[in-house]
Amino acid sequence: MSELSVTGSGERAGGPVVGYRATRSATATRTDTALRDTPQSIQVVPREVLVDQQSVRLTDALTNVSNVQPGGTIQGRSDTYILRGFRTQTYAIDGLVLNPANSFQPTQRDLANVERVEVLKGPASVLYGQGDPGGLINIVTRQPTLAPSADLTVQGGSFAFRRVQGSVSGAIPSVEGLAARFSFGTQNEATFRNFGGPENSRHFFAPAFVWTPDPSTRVYLNAEFTRQHSQYDEGLIAFRGRVPLDNVRRFYGEPWSRYYGEANSITLLAEHDVNENLTLRQAVNGQWGAFNLLATRATGVNAAGTTVTRRLTEGDSIYHSIDSRTEAVGRFIDPFGFRHTALAGFEIVDGFRHPLTRQGAATSVSFLNPIRGSVPQVGTLTLQNDLRQKLSLFGAYLQDQIEFFPGLQLVLGVRFDTADQLYYQRTPANPNRPPEQNLTGTSPRVGLVWRPVEPLTLYGSYTTSFVPQTANVLNVASPPPETGEQVEVGARFDLIPDQLTVSAAAFRILRANVAASDPVNTGFSIITGEQRAQGFEGDIAGEILPGWKIIGGIGYLDAEVTRDRFIPVGNRLPAAPVFSTSVWSTYQFQGGPLRGFGFGGGLTYVGERFGDITNTYKVGAYARLDATVFYEIDPTWRFAVNGRNLTDRRYIEQPFNQFNNLPGAPLTVLASLTARY
Repeated sequence: MSELSVTGSGERAGGPVVGYRATRSATATRTDTALRDTPQSIQVVPREVLVDQQSVRLTDALTNVSNVQPGGTIQGRSDTYILRGFRTQTYAIDGLVLNPANSFQPTQRDLANVERVEVLKGPASVLYGQGDPGGLINIVTRQPTLAPSADLTVQGGSFAFRRVQGSVSGAIPSVEGLAARFSFGTQNEATFRNFGGPENSRHFFAPAFVWTPDPSTRVYLNAEFTRQHSQYDEGLIAFRGRVPLDNVRRFYGEPWSRYYGEANSITLLAEHDVNENLTLRQAVNGQWGAFNLLATRATGVNAAGTTVTRRLTEGDSIYHSIDSRTEAVGRFIDPFGFRHTALAGFEIVDGFRHPLTRQGAATSVSFLNPIRGSVPQVGTLTLQNDLRQKLSLFGAYLQDQIEFFPGLQLVLGVRFDTADQLYYQRTPANPNRPPEQNLTGTSPRVGLVWRPVEPLTLYGSYTTSFVPQTANVLNVASPPPETGEQVEVGARFDLIPDQLTVSAAAFRILRANVAASDPVNTGFSIITGEQRAQGFEGDIAGEILPGWKIIGGIGYLDAEVTRDRFIPVGNRLPAAPVFSTSVWSTYQFQGGPLRGFGFGGGLTYVGERFGDITNTYKVGAYARLDATVFYEIDPTWRFAVNGRNLTDRRYIEQPFNQFNNLPGAPLTVLASLTARY
């Protein structure tokens, strides 16, 4: 008999997306759920968008999502983001949140093994525990395939940017049901900033394995290793209420300033279908890493605006954590005929970090024309901060997705958390170790989904969060935990069935015990009272006509301080614009002599933002134009040229505080050649 091959075309949560429009996700529910059946706003940026935009930063991917803004790189070391007005400095990988004891990750995220980037808006603590009220970024990685495949991309462009990334996947013949994927990315760049020192570099390697010994059992192993060398770059300095943009290359550091970070992670996940109604899961994740730096840091500007005072800083930090998550998913019909998808689980997390910082004197430089040339006097440094933080978390959670009848669903969930935290900040003025602090919290969620007619879905939800504090507060051993709550209503509508979807949401978030930059003590935080973010947003993704794709979002945000002992009530939250929007669209000819040729472009607009919680300065609004042309010679070869910031606009992309304001890159051209098998 001849062989018959059957290939499924349906999308699954965490798997590849055809085009720009995803239809399923597990980020919001930990079950494979249609996006339209999720009672909370969630946007997905598929890999095809990353390829068309030639994205090399996580920030590039998140530009496509409404009410999400870059919030600072922490001096070129990592990534932070503003989600619905609130800053987040962490994210999840395949549903597992990174070390909860870390205040930020030591490296910037590489996209070589990313299948999709998902953003769940609003509190996600009911399933993730230590999430931020603004939302959760979940990076879904590319999984191994039994069918052989490979891709290799070479990129080069402005400011000596060079990058090679690739991935190879296939079955391992010696073991039945075992497949592997190896992804890597390596890049070097001089950047547009005037460092005068070594280039920035990042090297990333990610092996992954999947084993299916029988149809009911699946075992996944995913590992990631990142090494990053970069200049310690604080960006531009604010003075008299604004950040001068006459020279975006201006650098207040020294050529010998340097930063090194490494991040490592290994995740093992096993799933077993006991029967068609019950699935058991066990996930274990281990993380470890370190960073060290030597740099000058700005400490002030004189009244005349002519001189920047600086200090010399040397820092070292190590961290590690382990996360164990056990879950059961049950599917059943109750005596009333209602369908249930129930999730029960518990999670045990143990995180640790130990940063050590020393500081000393450094020469001043000109504010408008910094001339470098100081010599680091490392031997004169004294202890600034010796922090040890241990955070042990235990969380138990329940969730039930109840379908009363097709088109009406209720989602109920609750999580109970307990945390033991040691926050020991040894300074010359504070040498004593405090006792450990025990914290508890409850995070409920309730959501209703109603589909009155097939193209339209309406939903409403209430969610809360509980997060142990990891801020570095001067002379405070254990800052109080942060809490949050959100009310959201929204809708999803298929403008073109199975092709083009628009979504909209209105929300209100209250957040208490929020950490913000200390306006007096640089490098520390203060705990504010209450903040509120409310607004609305809309997103679109899909295909308008064959070959014509679009993704984008628009957001309005009212984010301010509502109660505080230190910050004036009514102050705007930092880096949160009132209005922002982005749209990206491409068209590729489907036939004729131009078959395979495509072009596209995008517009990003971000309104003016305050740079700090005290509202002492603003950064202006900007509009950025991007474009691309590409040609797929056949399924094997793809050539593309992308232009970013075509009008060469000067703007601040990421405000963080008075001394840390990262300017956007000027006109940049990037070319790539991709080979696929």
